[in-house]
Amino acid sequence: MVSKIKETTRAQESTNAIERLYVTMRHLLNRGFYKPSGVSGNALRSALLVLRPEIYGSVAEEKGELNGLIYVLERLPEGIEQCRFINLTSDEGFSKSHLQPIIPPKRRRNCYRIDDEQMNIEITRGRSDIYDILTHLTFLFIESTKICEKVFFEESQTTIRDWDKLEDYVKKEKPTHSEREVALIHAANILGRSFDEVVEVHEKLSIKNEKDRFLKIIFWLGKLAIEEETTGNKRTITFSPLLRERLGHHIHGERWAEKIKETLAKHDLLERPIHIISANMHSVMNSLFAKVALKDEFANADSLDIYEALSLPHNENLREKVAGFAMKNGMIYIDDKSGANIDVQIFDIAKVEKGACCYDFKTEKQTAEKPVIFVMDYAFGEQAYETIDELLKPYKLKERAVFMNVDSLSMMGKAGILEGGKGDLMIPLAHIFEGTADNYPFKNELCSEDFEGQDLKVLEGTMVTVLGTSLQNKDILQFFYDSTWNVIGLEMEGVHYQKAIQSASKIRKSIKNDVKVRYAYYASDNPLKTGSTLASGGLGTTGVKPTYLITDKILQQIFNS
Repeated sequence: MVSKIKETTRAQESTNAIERLYVTMRHLLNRGFYKPSGVSGNALRSALLVLRPEIYGSVAEEKGELNGLIYVLERLPEGIEQCRFINLTSDEGFSKSHLQPIIPPKRRRNCYRIDDEQMNIEITRGRSDIYDILTHLTFLFIESTKICEKVFFEESQTTIRDWDKLEDYVKKEKPTHSEREVALIHAANILGRSFDEVVEVHEKLSIKNEKDRFLKIIFWLGKLAIEEETTGNKRTITFSPLLRERLGHHIHGERWAEKIKETLAKHDLLERPIHIISANMHSVMNSLFAKVALKDEFANADSLDIYEALSLPHNENLREKVAGFAMKNGMIYIDDKSGANIDVQIFDIAKVEKGACCYDFKTEKQTAEKPVIFVMDYAFGEQAYETIDELLKPYKLKERAVFMNVDSLSMMGKAGILEGGKGDLMIPLAHIFEGTADNYPFKNELCSEDFEGQDLKVLEGTMVTVLGTSLQNKDILQFFYDSTWNVIGLEMEGVHYQKAIQSASKIRKSIKNDVKVRYAYYASDNPLKTGSTLASGGLGTTGVKPTYLITDKILQQIFNS
């Protein structure tokens, strides 16, 4: 009797596709270059099309994917769609040239337009940054190919009327509103989308100096793909020799950590109880000082109202007032110049004037016992290991190794939730690394009971540290959700943080063995819900309540320790 071979599930196919993507990307990095329309580029495309990540929506369909396009363009430098040559480099001194850096709105990375055809992108945050960029570029090349296939006839070497009209429009110097609407109708036909959908994306992508940015992006994506077919001039991605040489050597992390420890030593803070918090650059400062600093503006206001007001773009004067108040009360700000792109705030609680802080100690403490709260901006993927690993190493002071007195490490961040909605909370009890059997259980000082009665769903369980948020699809996530791993969400840094903490506390002994660890996340999206992925937009003020709830619990525990 012949046994029936079990069919491969979508989750297994997707897992294999992710593995192929990362193996291919590592191979290309070692090789030093590839062409998106070549064999290696096609391998990336086919794997991404098998995977069909939720964040890229209809990438595997004939019609253009608009939300995914917005998501990608917010994370890549302006003008990249016009460049035939994209060069990934390390920090190689471009900042000292006449070139002005182009910084994408949703990713802190320096990019430089070298000439009409070339864009250089600085990689200072490790392999996760490279994977992120290559995945987004692969999406762009897929969309570019779709446009070419729709508008270009290979046999006759001609283009359709819609394309000719779009090309005529983008060449106009001062087009009228009616001409713009006609061009959008042609673009809608090219993309296989409705006029309403195209107008909405056009408005989202418009910037002050470039009202027709969307139409020009579509034109350039199509133009370069058509030229590849007609002239043989292929687009090329290269990795600089210095990038390949430096990758994995913690160059930026070491420089970043050295500056911080130098600052702590200068202010005699190395041996004080240090509490490290990975968070944004506003919630800890605002929680400590905003209510007192803004007492005239918000006499009887609830704390949450103050925090919501501080999060609004037009309230820059309020944010500056809180920051100035914090500086007068022991805050030291380190504007990161190391290339790691992680700014730092250090709060010396011993220098806080009486009544200036919104928290107090249960019992009187001597100056030497008062905490130093160290807040670092978010790391990106594998960069979390590089930065914390370097930070927790002893500091060499006059030929003497000084061990920092680290009392706790707290990680607060956004994550994808698998059961619930935006703004809900996740309290991990372990992290597991996607694609491996690596797992990191730990004792979390935070628990679900800390957040009872807040009208938010609070989940406790396992978090998956993923290789890249843009590569997740429903099938893999549903598998994790249904499995006995008790997975509640996914993020990108947890395993990397925990790996650094455990090696420092249990192997290197550079920090105390019983160092307190706190992890808490709030949901930025639910990848299992259509329309609730990261591509559907930000949290807005929905994220204010969970952000400050988590910050408050972390600070309460620090002040009560």
